[in-house]
Amino acid sequence: MTDRPLSETVLEGLAERDLVVVSNRQPYAHNRDDGEITVSRPAGGLTAGIDPVMQRTEGTWIAWGDGDADFEVAEEGRVRVPPDDPSYTLSRVELSETDLERYYYGYSNQALWPLCHGMIYPVRCDGRDFERYRAVNRRFGEAVVEESDEGSLIWFQDYHFGLAPRFVRQEMPEALLTQFWHIPWPAPKTFAVCPQADALLDGLLANDLLVFHVAEYVENFLECVASVLSEATVDREDGTVEYDGSTTTIQSFPLGIDAERTESLASESGVWTDLAERYGIDGQTVALGVDRLDYTKGIPERIDAIERFFEEYPGRRGEFTYVQNGSASRSEIESYEYLQQRVDTAIERVNRRFGTATWKPIVRIDEMLPEEELYALYRHSDLALVSALRDGMNLVAKEYVASQVDDDGVLVLSEFAGAHEELGDGAVTINPFDTQSFAEAIDRALSLPTEERNERMAAQRRRVAEYDLLTWMNDVFETALACETDREQSVSHV
Repeated sequence: MTDRPLSETVLEGLAERDLVVVSNRQPYAHNRDDGEITVSRPAGGLTAGIDPVMQRTEGTWIAWGDGDADFEVAEEGRVRVPPDDPSYTLSRVELSETDLERYYYGYSNQALWPLCHGMIYPVRCDGRDFERYRAVNRRFGEAVVEESDEGSLIWFQDYHFGLAPRFVRQEMPEALLTQFWHIPWPAPKTFAVCPQADALLDGLLANDLLVFHVAEYVENFLECVASVLSEATVDREDGTVEYDGSTTTIQSFPLGIDAERTESLASESGVWTDLAERYGIDGQTVALGVDRLDYTKGIPERIDAIERFFEEYPGRRGEFTYVQNGSASRSEIESYEYLQQRVDTAIERVNRRFGTATWKPIVRIDEMLPEEELYALYRHSDLALVSALRDGMNLVAKEYVASQVDDDGVLVLSEFAGAHEELGDGAVTINPFDTQSFAEAIDRALSLPTEERNERMAAQRRRVAEYDLLTWMNDVFETALACETDREQSVSHV
């Protein structure tokens, strides 16, 4: 991450307390490779962003130890990281196969994930899955209590820990708890499908601060609280909830990226030529999609639009290539396996219909590209197609923008992605459910005059750079510290 320091307010606040981060994914994993133990490091995203902050604050990071040698190198589950310059503690929680099946693949990803994305049809709120989710949340809560004290700032990450804050609050009533919910929060009628709605809200309202990406999710959450918890007092104007004797502040701060680092990687020369030749996209007009294989990303819808595009604009055949980069995800879940089959079939169909001996309409890259190659692909792609059916933010959109050091790319962005709130003005907006208009949007993006492309992208790059990952962290930490101050003042006036 950039070497810029956190704000003085945050640095002073963290100097007086331990920072404890809780996440499902760990920042470092130990695995055996040909008999040797190797360490994998964070490659990007929030995990990589928090890591340098943890190094500066010398805090504790609690996460699932998913490496096959994790507990060989850890003493009572703890290991100092980074390996080459240890500065903070990684405390690992061990999960069984049953834990993974029910807590992770079950309740987290077959109940909360589709529910929060507003997709009712794959939701499975199995009671046994929820009980295991509760048990794992309790285990993480116990780990937090063991690694923290009443003066700690405890920061939960995401939907895997909807209940853990309540377990911690019961044991440490004065601790400062905050949580960032990385995915959308659904409307009340959607959330009402969940039979455990009251328990989830109870758990989340144990936080002093609960943060979402955009204001819409805050509004949805407050409406859900008002409709489910009759004993809660909701102040929509202030964005607060009084419940169980305490106040929770609900805020929206859109997650940023390390824009400086992304731009630096995209600016490296000598990578693109080899990459373009290797995948047969040398000399092509390139549209890019970078996605983990997930039904929320709108990948089949995107391929349908590509197919319609070649039908409607035959002159583009042979000179335009769509590159799909991504890897399989949660393949243990039936709906994901079915999605994989849909995507495979669609790509084969489009390539069979329009491909020639020397040109493929769709080039698929299933491997995880090294960072320098991925950002070179971002930079040299004429379009980025972000067609999420629903997305909390979508950092791919921001990474693409930050990589456009020549200001000549165009972001084609779903109106249903959280990133649209910040980047929609400069993007070509699409409704991924409308195949015809999506195809027309691709042609419109390709046809934008150079000056307009440059103006749109330059404005987007400024926005991404101004509200980057560090600015986002400052907002979260400063607001959390302010919540603690408000709580102390409230107590002193009682």
